[in-house]
Amino acid sequence: MKGFFKNVLANIVAIVILCFVFFFFFIIMIAFGSMSSSESVSVKKNSVLTINLKTDIIDSPTEEKQDIFNIKNKNTNILIYDAIEAIHKAKSDDNIKGISIEVDHLNAGITHIDDLRSAIEDFKKSGKFVYAYGNGVSQASYYLGSVADQYYLNPSGGIELKGLATEVTFFKNFAEKYGIGIEVIRHGKYKAAVEPFLRNEISPENKEQLSTLLNDIWANTSSKIAASRKMSSEDFKTAVDSLYGMIPDLTLKYKLADKLIQKTEYDDIIRKKLNLSEKDKLNKISLHKYVDSFKDKDSDSEKIAVLYASGSINNGDEYNEIYSEKYVKYIKELQDDKNIKAVVLRINSPGGSANASDEILFELQQLKKKKPLIVSFGDYAASGGYYIAMAADKIYSEPNTLTGSVGVFGVLPYFKDIANKNGIRSDIVATNANSAFYSSLQGLTPYGVNMMTKSVEGTYKRFVYFVTQNRKKTFEQIDNVGGGRVWSGTSAKNIGLVDELGTLQDAVKFAAQKANLKSYSVDSYPKALNAFEKFFGNMDEDEISARVIKNKIGKANYEILEQLTDEKLKSEVKMEMPYKVSIK
Repeated sequence: MKGFFKNVLANIVAIVILCFVFFFFFIIMIAFGSMSSSESVSVKKNSVLTINLKTDIIDSPTEEKQDIFNIKNKNTNILIYDAIEAIHKAKSDDNIKGISIEVDHLNAGITHIDDLRSAIEDFKKSGKFVYAYGNGVSQASYYLGSVADQYYLNPSGGIELKGLATEVTFFKNFAEKYGIGIEVIRHGKYKAAVEPFLRNEISPENKEQLSTLLNDIWANTSSKIAASRKMSSEDFKTAVDSLYGMIPDLTLKYKLADKLIQKTEYDDIIRKKLNLSEKDKLNKISLHKYVDSFKDKDSDSEKIAVLYASGSINNGDEYNEIYSEKYVKYIKELQDDKNIKAVVLRINSPGGSANASDEILFELQQLKKKKPLIVSFGDYAASGGYYIAMAADKIYSEPNTLTGSVGVFGVLPYFKDIANKNGIRSDIVATNANSAFYSSLQGLTPYGVNMMTKSVEGTYKRFVYFVTQNRKKTFEQIDNVGGGRVWSGTSAKNIGLVDELGTLQDAVKFAAQKANLKSYSVDSYPKALNAFEKFFGNMDEDEISARVIKNKIGKANYEILEQLTDEKLKSEVKMEMPYKVSIK
């Protein structure tokens, strides 16, 4: 028996030591990665700037995470602002002779691809070459790659070119089947965030807005691809409708690709373009390494701050996404920093908490009294995301930005039927008439419904009021284009919800002009976390659980589960857009 306990103790000690060694090794690896990424990068002569599979384009530093459940992912995140600056610098860099686009599955937002394409179009004016190569190419990757002078495809590859579609999932029957009641209060017939809980099919209003939105985006996207490939709109539509991109030989016949070759042959074409012999090394520099070669080297004391607001809007003090307490601190810091002469608020948000959005808007209004405040929209600036933009001196939107969604809703689920079916009931003891106006078993009382309706209506009127003040329009004009409806950036410009169509770079330039700056540097807020902060910041129990589930059931299934179980849905009045659009 003594030997048994001795062996058990020895095993426990061994496990503890092993865990300590593993943890120490992991920390060393993080530190090593941080040091290696901070080393200076030199650009060799005859280099080719390469956009490859290891590049993920993100909008904000808050989107970066050290994912302990996906350590195989070696992709490097690059801010879209830095990626565009890199392409602009490469245009006049004598060491960069061309661009090679080598990505099959591009991880980037739709407006990011728009901006990358425009920057590469501008790069081509230098006379330098742009080539692209693909294997099994996603629609998003082809949208970017089609900008190239020549597009090469693997002989056994294909292009997923199919147009845009969306699928709306409904939970009404599911909720009724399992005895889940859902009390919904909304303003706006287009406020489709709550439709999955109310209906079993898409409403005519939602179908109308989605159809308009998708057609706006696809018209903009498809026209650019067709123009780059020198195809008529009719021929391009035929190729898309017929899925010709899936068959390599048909990609040649219908001008979607220029030649079917292997990757080695593609590299030889670039080598020949650079007048290199077979023995000469082909110097490819990735986009993220090229960014490292120039980033953070500006020394101007006068600065433009880019405040990134990416993700859903919530109450609280977290780093990732948009948490009101954290953003109030950021805004006050920018307001008090004398070196910051103007602020660009970059919004990439579908909205969220009405209360948190209101807090952030107020602080931005105070900031605007002291410094120019310019707003730039990314992929989304809807509901609460649009609301916080109402402090702006000027609003820039991308053509494909999902914009507007001026609407409000509240959702309160309750479980009376399922509880009764399983022998569960409750009695309520209260001190006042409406102490229990809502409970998870009983739902809302009639008076509670009345007051929640007034709350939603009051929030909507407040929303529209701020829009009327910023856009200089009447309540009726905004109400006519509001009601929860989402518009493309192009349509938003036409109806006056934004001022200009332009990029983040355009917004920064205007901010400098507004602040009378000829020389300046650009600072990002919030500051990016280092590797240690990213890793330990994701050690939260709920976050770990969510990631385990997401990895187990897949991202698409997890998003459906999230809609059914999101605690934030029943906590407050919401300004939020119900869906996302991406090119896949």
